[in-house]
Formats: sequence, structure tokens, C-alpha cells
Amino acid sequence: MGARSNVDRSFLIVTLLLLLFGLGIFVSASLGLLVRDGANFTWVLAKQLLIGVVGGLLALFVASKINYKVWKQYAFLIFILSLIATLLVFIPGVGLELGGAKRWINLGPLSFQPAEFLKFGFVLYFSAWLSAVRDKIKDLKYGTLPMLVMFGLIGALLLAQPNTGLFVVIVITGLTMFFIAGGRFAHFVIIALIMLLGIAGLAVARPYVKDRLLTFITPNLVDPLNEGYQIRQSLIAIGSGGVSGRGLGQSIQKFNYLPEPIGDSIFAVWGEESGFIGSFLLILLFFLFALLGFKIAARAPDSFSRLFVLGIVILVVSQSFLNIGAMLGVFPLSGVPILFVSQGGTALLFTLLEVGIILNISKYQH
Repeated sequence: MGARSNVDRSFLIVTLLLLLFGLGIFVSASLGLLVRDGANFTWVLAKQLLIGVVGGLLALFVASKINYKVWKQYAFLIFILSLIATLLVFIPGVGLELGGAKRWINLGPLSFQPAEFLKFGFVLYFSAWLSAVRDKIKDLKYGTLPMLVMFGLIGALLLAQPNTGLFVVIVITGLTMFFIAGGRFAHFVIIALIMLLGIAGLAVARPYVKDRLLTFITPNLVDPLNEGYQIRQSLIAIGSGGVSGRGLGQSIQKFNYLPEPIGDSIFAVWGEESGFIGSFLLILLFFLFALLGFKIAARAPDSFSRLFVLGIVILVVSQSFLNIGAMLGVFPLSGVPILFVSQGGTALLFTLLEVGIILNISKYQH
């Protein structure tokens, strides 16, 4: 099937709205940095703009011009490279450790988070694998076992950083892709149970995982100044926003109360500043992103492109909703950022790259 001359404009418009909306939220939440440290505010904003916005838009444009089938040809190589890049964070002098986590590669004045590359590499290769074995996917050998091997490799790298939240996002995405591709429901349930047992094991081995789960299950019984501090401050911020919010830049909680006000807690800051109306608009944009993305997937020309679009959309939306839900007390704290909104030039760059691939696929819709 030949390509159309235009990409899916509705999906592009929603993406650009999310980008602009997210940038506005980021700048508003970052004003606390300006008060405390003007130079740091300038540097943080510059990285977000240059790497995330400018670099991301360039990646989107280039990816939208590349035939999506090219990605399938190099899927395995890209996945292997993403694993190697993630492994580099553990090499002294190359990896950068912040706050007890080894998640970044040191590039002098800049840093790169290879886990974002790993997310992309996994969805790309898993889409190619599932489309190649679609007639055998119900077979344990061709469907379930390869997925478990991939989860095992990715889990070993991410849990060692540690980056439990991102691993959960990848598992959610992979299981959903597996089920949609035609995997056995029984295998789906078994793997889901294995993952739940794994999380229980992590809770025993790692106190911070246990604390997050206990905070979610029994929020009124944990210490509000320790384990329950972040969710308590988040709910205070969102609740004080009311219907219309305090006004842009007027959040009180972001100055001395909320941890990571431009990272994990940025939705709480936005809820305080814009209230229910602003929070609803952000969530609505993610819903539109998902609906339009699923529409492109439903009309995709082949199984690889369909699964690839589904994987990317689920990856973006599930990660963002896990963060939003955690700030509202609906999900346990995961530590993952909201894509398009939270600080992280690497995350924004790869997200826009993925959108560019979806836009290229949209040219071939039937």
C-alpha cells in the first residue's frame, strides 16, 4: 500500500498541544527554582528546551519521513544497543549516580538516561517478534518464553539501578501487546501472577518498595513525616487548588514541601496552580492521545506497525497515568515522570521520536 502525502493531523495536533501544555506546566513549576537559584533554573530550562523540545521536534520530523519498515529491519540491533547503553550506567566514570540511583550516563555538562532508549528498543523489537511469530504466538516456545527472557534481561538492568517504576511500565506494555497479538489468556495470567510475586519479593528485599506499598494500602497508618510524606503533601497541594487553582506560578507546596516538584510531583504542583479544570485538561489530552493513537493502530497496514503503534501509545499513557494516579493516591508511588511534562530532556526526545514513527505509519492507514 502506498503512502499518503499527509500524516494524521489530529494526532499531530494533540501531540503538539501536549508538548506546549507540558512545557507551560514545567516552566510554571520551575519558578520555585528561580527563587532559590536563578542559575540552576536557567540551566534546567535550557536543557529541557534544547534536548527535549528542539531535539525532540527534530527527531519527530526525521522519523516521520523514514519508512516505518526500516525500523523493523534493525529492531534486534537497536534492542541490543539499548541493553548495552543501559549497562553502561554501572561502569565507573561513565555512569552517573544521583540520590542513590545509577540511571544516567555522564556526558560532561549533560547527562543521558539510557532507560528511555531501552523502552523504545523493547517495544520495537517485541513488535517485530510478535508480528513474525503471530501464527505461533500461542505456543509457549515462541510467545511466552521469549517475552519472559526479555523481561528478565530488562528487569536485571532496571532493578539494579534501581528503577522499579519504569520496569513496571515496560511489563504492563509488554503484557498488553502480548495479549492483543493473540497470546493465550492463561499464559497472560500466569505471567501477571509471576510479576506480582516478583513485586512482593522486592517489597521484602527493598524497604523503599515495601514503604510505597504500605503507604498505598494503609495511608492513614504510616508516618506522615516519613513514608507517607510525599503523598500527603501531594494531596494537600491538589486539594488546595480547588476548582480553578491558585494561579500559574502560585503554588506554595513546590517551594519547601513537595519533593521533586518538576519531576515526580509535578502533577501535584499543576493541580494546586490550575485546580480541577487544569488537571482535567491535561488528563483529557492524554486520553485524546490514546484514542487517536489506537485509531491509527486499528487502521495500520500490517501487524508489525499495528503492534508498534499500540506499544508506543500504551507506554506513553500508562507511564503518565501511573504518575498522575500516584499523586492522587490511586496507585502506589512509582517514581516515573509524566511524559511531555516532567523534567527530562531524554524522555521527551524519545517520546517525540516515537510520535514521529507513529505519524509515518499513519501515512499508510487503510
